[in-house]
Amino acid sequence: MVNETIRKLELMRNQKLARKVIKGLESRNMTGYYADSAEEALQQALDLIPAGSSVTMGGCMSAHQIGLVQALKDGDYNFIDRDEIEDKRAAMLAAYDADFYLASVNGMTEDGQLVNIDGNANRVSAIAQGPKQVIFIVGMNKVCDDLDGAMKRARNVAAPINAQRFDLQTPCVKTGSCMDCKIPDTVCCQFLITRYSKHPGRIHVILVGESLGF
Repeated sequence: MVNETIRKLELMRNQKLARKVIKGLESRNMTGYYADSAEEALQQALDLIPAGSSVTMGGCMSAHQIGLVQALKDGDYNFIDRDEIEDKRAAMLAAYDADFYLASVNGMTEDGQLVNIDGNANRVSAIAQGPKQVIFIVGMNKVCDDLDGAMKRARNVAAPINAQRFDLQTPCVKTGSCMDCKIPDTVCCQFLITRYSKHPGRIHVILVGESLGF
């Protein structure tokens, strides 16, 4: 009963905050959507992707969590799975000509700015330019007050967990927070702030009333 009450209160808060975030996205020439649950987010994403579309992604754990990756593999789509292609570079280059690119954010602001950190730059470069449309799957846990907060989240939450996930030897793996390192294993090589989209209809952000990704 207590957990159900907490969930209802969280949803109420997320719904209200999402309206503000969506207005911020619209002011930046991006389209926002809100889904209470992973199931609703999955349906929203599939509604945006016509059958036969070519779709690819970087390391978007949120897309896996809502079941989108499996749905694309099972459905009538040309899903380019870099994990199943021997030539990783070719798979990454194919992303730039895809109809849809799936991504998430490491942090975002209440007024609609998106923050991403990358090691190899394939993800941030595809977000910035190339694929015809980009769909972001974003848990409301990633929404921060302002750009400084979103950047701090990206560096002190997302980056250390990613470094742990890949078993890297960065200082943040040991400390749990960013040490501003400059070593070969660093995942903080490129920082991308998407504050506006030049191309209307290219960037879609599905906000999800659950905790997704990291």
